[in-house]
Amino acid sequence: MSINFNNPYQSYSNQNIWEGIKSSFREGSALTKLIYINLAVFLVVNIVSVITYVMGIQNPQIPFLVKWLSVPADANALLHRPWTVFTYMFLHQGFLHILFNMLWLYWFGRIFLSYLDQKKLLSIYLLGGITGAAAYIFAYNLFPVFENIRWGAYALGASASVMAVVLATVVYAPNHVVRLMFIGPVKIKYIALFFLFTDIINIPNGNAGGHLAHLGGAFYGWLFIYQLRKGKDISVGFTTLLDSFFSLFRKRKMKVSYKKTQQMTDEEYNKSKKENQKELNRILEKIAKSGYDSLNKDEKAILFKSSDKK
Repeated sequence: MSINFNNPYQSYSNQNIWEGIKSSFREGSALTKLIYINLAVFLVVNIVSVITYVMGIQNPQIPFLVKWLSVPADANALLHRPWTVFTYMFLHQGFLHILFNMLWLYWFGRIFLSYLDQKKLLSIYLLGGITGAAAYIFAYNLFPVFENIRWGAYALGASASVMAVVLATVVYAPNHVVRLMFIGPVKIKYIALFFLFTDIINIPNGNAGGHLAHLGGAFYGWLFIYQLRKGKDISVGFTTLLDSFFSLFRKRKMKVSYKKTQQMTDEEYNKSKKENQKELNRILEKIAKSGYDSLNKDEKAILFKSSDKK
């Protein structure tokens, strides 16, 4: 492929692609953002690994960035890298590893969002990943079989988080039907049971830590929906903490208030006020039926402006 760096059209095309990616990330759902973050981390880690390898400054088998971001099995090592209980769930080395994790996340994430909201998806992904890490660390420090391999062992990948999303979706809508190639329509509960069974029986056959982390994530997905059906959202505190954290990075917008102008007649003003009230009533009814998260951006803006005027 020939590239002309002096070609303004090619530069413009590249800029459009980058702008398109940024726009789809900003405007995309929580599912879209999670997939983008995983892909971005994958690219950065592998690019850095190539650079450091050719410079001869790292072990090619275990790149330093992977070791720095993956969660260690040893409790003492974890004390020096506590952030890894979060970072490991966005970290992948192999292409097939990230490919299958992202496909599963996309498929079941879309089903999940057809029943529940984006904040719940994000909290399940993160808390499921943390639960998976806890199961992995707990098992490696409790069971004698791992005693000689605990030091130096580490876990990475979104599998535990994905399993949390899968189980949450299956427990909430077990009879949801998907069509599988060469098989046909299948209820998702049978797909989840098959993979849970394979995780359990494969614990002694290699990658025991990975399988244990998967089961930890699956347990959180089940627990979340079990409590939700009883009317309790166990992720509320965590979601509130996330909202507070993300609010630090949101751009503050200048507040602009609009008042009745001299050009607007009393009749026009009253008509506009009546229409605004009608729209506000419709939004409040929608909240009562489907909750605040069902509102689109424009509806939330109208509600926000209305609350400011009171």
